[in-house]
Parts: sequence; structure tokens; C-alpha cells
Amino acid sequence: MNLSYRIHLILLGVVLAVLSACAPSGTQRGTGEYIDDAAITTRIKAAFATDPEVKAHDVQVETYKGTVQLSGFVESPESAARAAQIARGIPGVREVRNAMVAKEKLRQ
Repeated sequence: MNLSYRIHLILLGVVLAVLSACAPSGTQRGTGEYIDDAAITTRIKAAFATDPEVKAHDVQVETYKGTVQLSGFVESPESAARAAQIARGIPGVREVRNAMVAKEKLRQ
């Protein structure tokens, strides 16, 4: 084998190693999925900011592989339902898990 052929094999190995490092697994997101999830989270938070019923600063949004987890303390059950409805309407959302708690329930 000549030197040029060996260099090409080494470069091919490096490229394959880099590509496999970016590939998703069953328990981890790939780079593309991470970016998609970040975009979904951003769209949801922007939609909350423009909605008069949902206080955006009260709701935490986490997205993993298209599944959105909403948590935090909101003013009423209606506000929690509205936040979940908004999240479901965002493109790319596969499922919404609503773990928000209404403050009025805590007062009782």
C-alpha cells in the first residue's frame, strides 16, 4: 500500500467516527433532534408570551424528541388547559405532558 492510500483510509475512518458520534441512539438525541426540540420550546414560549391567559414566566417548557413537558404553578386550571392547548398547536409537537399545578387548588 502506498502512503496516499493509507492517508485516505485514515481520513475515511475519522469521518465515519465523527458521523457516528452525532447519530442518535435510543436514549439520546442526535444533533438534529436537539435543534428541533430547542426550536419547539422556543415557539411554545413565544406563543405563551403573546397569549393573555397564560403567564409565560409561570410555565416551564422542556422538549425531548417532540414530547413537551409543561410544569410550574399557574393561576387557574383554565390557564393550565390553555397552555397545553397552545403547546399542542405548535408544529413538531408529538405529545404534551401537563404537570402544571393551579395556585387556586393550593389555597384550598
